[in-house]
Amino acid sequence: MNIIVIAAGTGKRLGIKTKDLPKYLIKVNEKTIMEYQQEMFEKIQYDKFVIITGPHKEKFTFTNAVYVEDINYQHHDILGSLMAARDYIFGDVLIVYSDIIFDYSILSKIIESDVDIGIAVDMNWEKNYENRTEHTTEEAENVLLDGDKVLEIRKHIINKNNIGEFLGIMKLSAKGSKIFVKKFLDLERFHKGSFQNAPSLHKGYLTDIIQELVNSKVNVKPIIVTGKWCEIDTNQDLEKASIMFK
Repeated sequence: MNIIVIAAGTGKRLGIKTKDLPKYLIKVNEKTIMEYQQEMFEKIQYDKFVIITGPHKEKFTFTNAVYVEDINYQHHDILGSLMAARDYIFGDVLIVYSDIIFDYSILSKIIESDVDIGIAVDMNWEKNYENRTEHTTEEAENVLLDGDKVLEIRKHIINKNNIGEFLGIMKLSAKGSKIFVKKFLDLERFHKGSFQNAPSLHKGYLTDIIQELVNSKVNVKPIIVTGKWCEIDTNQDLEKASIMFK
């Protein structure tokens, strides 16, 4: 299995903390987000730990990783940055956002799931937004489910039934990796203009290509998780994470 962490963003909402430092290296208490994630990854078997970098790539000093620089990070969002590492999307793959901390109960459920294309979904997601005024429920990457199928994934889905939140972790089998990469390459060759909810393909989010797969009748499975996790997008989130993971 290859683990790919998308760490090419600028993390502007954390202000001065990310002026000269990648968000992945922000400390929560005494450990960086990367160290929290790496502690979890060490509990599973994997082949390569791939970190996609953007600004301040020189700040990464961890030696047991493969670094892929997204030289066009200023013109990309999450999807464009991910595909800078397309050469590592083969076999079993775990794709992870760089601004989330999670416990092992979540990671183990994802790893043990038998899916070709699966995304981690928290159905009890609204609890994470209590007293969260700087990043509200309207910004959640919601997932609408029909049993064990993903029907829709985007921000601010109005329907309140069978709605969860995408954690920012995706699992691909060898078959799923081939489907995922082929879909992107086909889009790169032929797609013009806006892409799902994004202004362009390379400005797309991971959620946009997931929706494209769903629209193409590819079966994307939800991996329903329970456990402790936290997204760190704002200083308020950082304070919350410091309490949750102390």
